[in-house]
Amino acid sequence: MSVTSASPDVRIAVSTAIFSVRTTDDGDQLMIPLVRRTREPFLGQWALPGGWLGGSEGLEDAAGRTLAETTALAPSWLEQLYTFGDIDRSPDARVVSVVYWALLRSDLVEAQRATAGAPENVEWFPVEALPELAFDHQHIIDYAVWRLRNKAGYSRIAAALLPDEFTLAELRGVYETVLGKRLDPSNFRRLLEGSEALVPTEAFRTGPHRPARLFQYNADIDLAELGPI
Repeated sequence: MSVTSASPDVRIAVSTAIFSVRTTDDGDQLMIPLVRRTREPFLGQWALPGGWLGGSEGLEDAAGRTLAETTALAPSWLEQLYTFGDIDRSPDARVVSVVYWALLRSDLVEAQRATAGAPENVEWFPVEALPELAFDHQHIIDYAVWRLRNKAGYSRIAAALLPDEFTLAELRGVYETVLGKRLDPSNFRRLLEGSEALVPTEAFRTGPHRPARLFQYNADIDLAELGPI
């Protein structure tokens, strides 16, 4: 595979930090898939999924391709995060990494992996309990988590972590998991009242409590627009 580089001594890589809210024995957690490296440097350590930028492909195409090749996942949301290029970030070459961050609905994680075949060297970890990581990937993930939480506070980006239909309690739960803090249910509901972002359906979720109406996001509203929902 050809490699695009600014000089013979510089290599360009594309990596992706992809987040999902997944249910564990400890409740819902914000999680990220990591790939165990099969070669040096950092043989056996965990790293973000990624690969080299092909000479004839765009950056976003490379992000989608390398993510699919390493994890068998396709995100619901993909956006460029930052470019990391410290001289000493790789021990055997000068590597500049263009990093994307992505979101994936929890209900699609296993479906995608079952269809494409889940690689054996991929495992999901809570962002608050990561193993020792290769290169500067801990720094990259810390920055990506900060960016996600910051953006969730002023945009509707959390919709990319939800199924097509959801209850208000489920929506609040996703925001609480992403932001890492509890939200007052009454204030959250008042925030939604009159919002054009949510469209009520005629369906209800039944359970041990009274039935809860299901909502959908308004497809005509850009998720990046201002607004906490």
